[in-house]
Amino acid sequence: MNLSFDAAGEEGIQFFGRVSASVSHEIKNVLAIVNETAGLLEDFSLMAEQGTPLDPARLKALSGKIKKQVRRADEIVKNMNRFAHSVDSPRQDVDLGETLTLMCALVERVATMSGVTLQLKLPGQPVKVVTAPFVLNHILWMCLETAIHAAGAGHTVDVILSERADCVRVKFQPLKDIVETPDGLPIFSNPANALFDGLGVSLATDAIKKELILTLPHDLNR
Repeated sequence: MNLSFDAAGEEGIQFFGRVSASVSHEIKNVLAIVNETAGLLEDFSLMAEQGTPLDPARLKALSGKIKKQVRRADEIVKNMNRFAHSVDSPRQDVDLGETLTLMCALVERVATMSGVTLQLKLPGQPVKVVTAPFVLNHILWMCLETAIHAAGAGHTVDVILSERADCVRVKFQPLKDIVETPDGLPIFSNPANALFDGLGVSLATDAIKKELILTLPHDLNR
């Protein structure tokens, strides 16, 4: 199948919106901290004008706090930029390890709000697939969200990437509650399921190991 962006459909637009909204919240949090710290610096300046000696250690600590938030904002924007460029091409070679790293970073806010920690485990060598990057991002986001909600607060989800001769696998484990359909597969919307079918991607669960297993061909556009 030669996948087009039309396959993403309305679900893809909503996915792009959810990621954008999450990133904007993160940036707002950074700006709030920077604004609060700037207010403290302003208070110290006013106190100094009134004769109160400045504490160099406190000034250094506040300066370091601002620098830390600037670095954080820079990383957030870089991730969003990489995500935005995933719509540039409907077919290209993708490093799945790098893509998983990006999606775990983008979904981090969802995980934190759910009280879940994500732990990414990558093989020692790059794992490459040929695909539409945006659609792959969408699939990984759906799996990550499912795993986060199935894990439960206070738990860690291992995201494990492995490669075989005929396919690539991403496992999400352990999951406390796996929501399944009668055929044993996680519940996604019909448009999302059509997206999986069109790419030759398969999704399975293992009730014993409490894991969600995503299997992808090396060429998702074939």
